Amino acid sequence: MVITLKWIYKVKLDELGGILKNKARLVACGYRQEEGIDFEESFAPNRVVYQMDVKTTFLNGKLREEVYVSQPDGFVDSDNPDHVYKLKKALYGLKQAPHAWYDMLSSFLLSQDFSKGSVDPTLFIRKNGNDLLMVQIYVDDIIFAASTIELCDLFANLM
Repeated sequence: MVITLKWIYKVKLDELGGILKNKARLVACGYRQEEGIDFEESFAPNRVVYQMDVKTTFLNGKLREEVYVSQPDGFVDSDNPDHVYKLKKALYGLKQAPHAWYDMLSSFLLSQDFSKGSVDPTLFIRKNGNDLLMVQIYVDDIIFAASTIELCDLFANLM
């Protein structure tokens, strides 16, 4: 079988919508290949991959340190204008916020029978017989893949 090729074009834009550069990629139309005839095995057979963005990510993490903040404009107590507030949880803009979120999510995943990667601590894996669920964390983005759609649905519902 001769596999056909296809050009994929993409225009990269800057923040104002101006063209930064044009990109082109040559790809093989591999969907026409048949297992056992054109190839022996695929690298990731039977994996369903999903992506999710966690909303209000940094508002969930518990802080390790004591952090005090001033009263926000428009909400200053006129009787006590110099009072400060002690934060109980992380807030957007704090340097500790991403780490606090990671600590909370990591603890949760470990409590759900995931194991943390020894080389990459942002990779979590849960095995049950032949079933495999892999979760990769990058700040507030989560990519997860599983051997079945049901496992992906289970993880999405956990989150």
